[in-house]
Amino acid sequence: MIELGVNIDHVATIRQARRTYEPDPVWGAVEAHLGGADGITVHLREDRRHIQDADVRRLRETTQIKLNLEMAATDEMVGIACGLKPEMAMLVPEGRHEVTTEGGLDILAQESRLKGVISRLADAGIVTSVFIDAEIEQIEAAARIGASVCEIHTGPYAHAFYDKGRDAEAATVLAELGKVRAAGQAVRQLGMRFNAGHALNYYNVQPIARLAGIRELHIGHAIVSRAIFVGLREAVREMKVLMREAAKSPE
Repeated sequence: MIELGVNIDHVATIRQARRTYEPDPVWGAVEAHLGGADGITVHLREDRRHIQDADVRRLRETTQIKLNLEMAATDEMVGIACGLKPEMAMLVPEGRHEVTTEGGLDILAQESRLKGVISRLADAGIVTSVFIDAEIEQIEAAARIGASVCEIHTGPYAHAFYDKGRDAEAATVLAELGKVRAAGQAVRQLGMRFNAGHALNYYNVQPIARLAGIRELHIGHAIVSRAIFVGLREAVREMKVLMREAAKSPE
């Protein structure tokens, strides 16, 4: 059954805008859980622009659902992950200049080093994931380095969906969806778990949730944005309903 991992980074973004103590990401995680989230995702960035070390420690201590730690493949972050032992650690590209993660991790360019990182995380009992573009070469490289999960980058699909006026049948939208579909098939054929995420929202999520074999979607910004108007618990509930509705009629 398809699952929803809610990224609560932007609860911390609001807090950090004033360098204060509210809103509390841990409270956000509890509300997401009550709304039906199957997991909580946070990205502890090198520049600590939103989520802070103390947030991750408190989330590890208090969350009753699985914790997914997005992280750069650095010695610092691997050490933090091995100490905290989240249920899953997802390696992502990271740069201080970017507003949010832009593009998937280039495994081919650093295969040997990433294999060592994956090995260290796996030895600590952590399920390992990589955030990659919908490219067969990157998926094959993910299998070679020992990743258990591939999260396919849905940004190109989501941006095409928006640019074409939310027309799910536009040629460019279908083409991008087809890339995600083919990537998911390759991921599964190589024995890894097929997850997806990035820029998914209430309008574009269902075609992705309908893809065969997809296990989990990670969604943050859209849910936190909707929560301003309806509350986080309700925003999560609405997203989960859309996902489960789509998954009932898979391709």
